[in-house]
Amino acid sequence: MSRKRVTQLFPFLLPLRKWQRKQLFYLKMRFDGNEYAKETAVINLPYEVFSTSSLMLNKNSGFDMKYQVNKVHNLKLAAKTLDKFIIKPNETFSFWQLVRYADRLQPYKDGLNLVDGKIVGSYGGGICQLSNMLFWMFLHTPLTIVERHGHAVESFPSTTEGLPFGTDATINEGWLDLKVRNETDNTFQINISFDEEFMYGHIRSDKEQTYKYKIFNQSISYYKVGSQLFQKASVDRIRTDVTTGQNEQAFLYNNTCEIGYELPDDIEIIKHGGNKK
Repeated sequence: MSRKRVTQLFPFLLPLRKWQRKQLFYLKMRFDGNEYAKETAVINLPYEVFSTSSLMLNKNSGFDMKYQVNKVHNLKLAAKTLDKFIIKPNETFSFWQLVRYADRLQPYKDGLNLVDGKIVGSYGGGICQLSNMLFWMFLHTPLTIVERHGHAVESFPSTTEGLPFGTDATINEGWLDLKVRNETDNTFQINISFDEEFMYGHIRSDKEQTYKYKIFNQSISYYKVGSQLFQKASVDRIRTDVTTGQNEQAFLYNNTCEIGYELPDDIEIIKHGGNKK
């Protein structure tokens, strides 16, 4: 039996603990030596590097659809702080540096979040769908990933068809951030837009890019540790020179997460998984 945190024993301390963590979180960034991106461009940069889309309403969550509608509201609030944002050479992008005050003028609504191993409705829930999209786009650029955290539990199947496993990025203010550094001589720009069903993401640049990227799973396996089901996915990338067509393949990372939904019957599961790492 795992030990309970102090805030689980004394829930009234939770707001104070969150406030403390957030203060230290941003204070650390002030002195970590990174030059954080802070500028928004008035117009779009000329060259599109990568684009994607994400269906916003998940009708298979198993929860009241009001949480999905609320999530759309939250996504649009957070995205306002990111649209047309630029990352100059030697600058570092931090999700929370930008989204920190997204709810200053209009509050978030309760969306679905994983809290202490349970899916619950909580303030600002669902904006990790935005960080997921950003990370997926960053993987298709020469930007350097500085900080990324996968979801410990995948509670629902992805609503984006064909997306490789393990390419998500969860965020939690005060604890988990998404950061990339621009170690190139190009300036990159983020564009986020919406229609009734989808959230759209674009990465643009001030210069035409010399490489295209393809992200894929080299291997995927499922195994059980006790009653828990885990997925281990190898995330790899092929970089293609747009001039010569020459390919270069590289392993990026292994992603392990618990699966919280039913898998199709034809998926092989190792019954007695050992070390989930």
